[in-house]
Amino acid sequence: MSRMNVQQLRRSAKNHWLSYYEENRHWLARLGVWVNCDGQRRPSSSFILATLSVLEPELTQMLPLIVDLSSNPDRIILALGLNFNPDSELEAMAKTGRKLPSRKPASEISEAPVKQLVAATQAALPDPRSEVNLHSRMDESCQGSREAE
Repeated sequence: MSRMNVQQLRRSAKNHWLSYYEENRHWLARLGVWVNCDGQRRPSSSFILATLSVLEPELTQMLPLIVDLSSNPDRIILALGLNFNPDSELEAMAKTGRKLPSRKPASEISEAPVKQLVAATQAALPDPRSEVNLHSRMDESCQGSREAE
């Protein structure tokens, strides 16, 4: 693992998160992941961390250690400096003329071989008529907690 500057990680995580949010705002704004944390309206900590685990390789390397230190997603988001409303942050950046670092266009990304799932054969699939869905059976066996009157 390379030596990492914590401030650089925070800045990179913030830029990645804001870029992702800006690109996907049209559907993220309607998604039911919004919370109020310390007076800030933002997507839930778990959602932000899950998103950043894909976008920020340095954070992905550090997350096992970070989670060992604190498994509270809100505290992790606070420590990373990400407890802010992304809409307000983007508006403030626009007012001051600051721009997010540009992300590489898809044409500049090196093309790795595409991994595809192997198609399942019919023989490998269970026959739905002969197999009872375990989850349905468990749901149907549930009983209320109150005694019958």
